[in-house]
Amino acid sequence: MADSFNFELVSPERLLLSATVNEVVIPGMDGEMTVMAHHAPTMTTIKPGVVTVVTTDGRTERFVVFGGFADIVPDGCTLLAESAVAVADIDRADLSQRLQNAREDYADATSDNAKQKAQQYLDQLTTLEAAL
Repeated sequence: MADSFNFELVSPERLLLSATVNEVVIPGMDGEMTVMAHHAPTMTTIKPGVVTVVTTDGRTERFVVFGGFADIVPDGCTLLAESAVAVADIDRADLSQRLQNAREDYADATSDNAKQKAQQYLDQLTTLEAAL
């Protein structure tokens, strides 16, 4: 049996998960990394993507995160996300409508700033869609 460690996933809105886990796969800026017990102390920036958590009872939970950073120590890992949502909580019909609206907003944007904001939002929604 693998050693376990404490993991917390926190967004500005709430604590999404606090659990004892066997492993966590996080989307670091330099690529995905798997965190396990006794990991060397590390701090890394998180890019938009999917965090996969394997709990001590064998369940796998997935969360979509939109940036942030992770603080990893030998007995734990805390991921502070700019925004996060559990994959299980995503409404597919609502997501499809939001994607369509975001594509239209991008096409209708008239300034560089508006185009950039619309593109960032569209990228986030596309990440969500890919997680499903």
